[in-house]
Amino acid sequence: MMGRRLWLGAMAWLLAYPQEVLAGAARSMRLVTAHLPPLVHERGPEGGLQELVGELCRRAGLRPATTFVPWRRALFLATTMKATAIYPLTRLPEREQQYRWLVPLYEENYLLLAVRGRLLPTEDMKGKRIALLRGGAQGAILKELGFTRLVEAASIDEVHRFLLAGMADAAFGERRIIAASLQSRPAEEGQFETSAPLRSTTAWLAGSLDFDDSDIALFQRAWEAMRADGSQRRILAKHKLS
Repeated sequence: MMGRRLWLGAMAWLLAYPQEVLAGAARSMRLVTAHLPPLVHERGPEGGLQELVGELCRRAGLRPATTFVPWRRALFLATTMKATAIYPLTRLPEREQQYRWLVPLYEENYLLLAVRGRLLPTEDMKGKRIALLRGGAQGAILKELGFTRLVEAASIDEVHRFLLAGMADAAFGERRIIAASLQSRPAEEGQFETSAPLRSTTAWLAGSLDFDDSDIALFQRAWEAMRADGSQRRILAKHKLS
């Protein structure tokens, strides 16, 4: 009798979390990301994509630990460590073979930020010094757009210092990340202006190359369920990301 109860209990668990049993690298995965408000917060309330990825993992029956590191380090870990997923990662042609692409999370819009009065028409800005976050997708996008004088910064705070000190003529970044950064610096907010978006891309949850097709299917099933019941849209709207 006891053996039958144990067997029934095991079967109930398998039915509750069938994807986790089938998953390969996802079974022992960890997440790496960086502090990128309002998308991801290392401290305090969850950022919008943080909540989205958390709900996605919960529905997949996974509870991965999250490691916060500088973005360049996050990229390194996701391409050198097994069972490692990263977000929000812009999908670019040069990255296509470096990751397994799990689900698309969010539409990004990249624009220029400059001290007020120094923002010129886009063609005239192409010869200027443009600051960007080290390791981000912005470098490839800027080069494709014809910008050649790129100044890498280690953090968003350093980007602001470069602009205010005259070490860069403008910065290039994601619209909502720039807006959140300015809002966190009320004394500086009026000193800057932004361009219209120059490029739209998609940020993904991506995995290291050992994620297999069953892992991808696991996340895609959970993602489609979130889309079907409106929770994906609700989370994005809650954080004003839709």
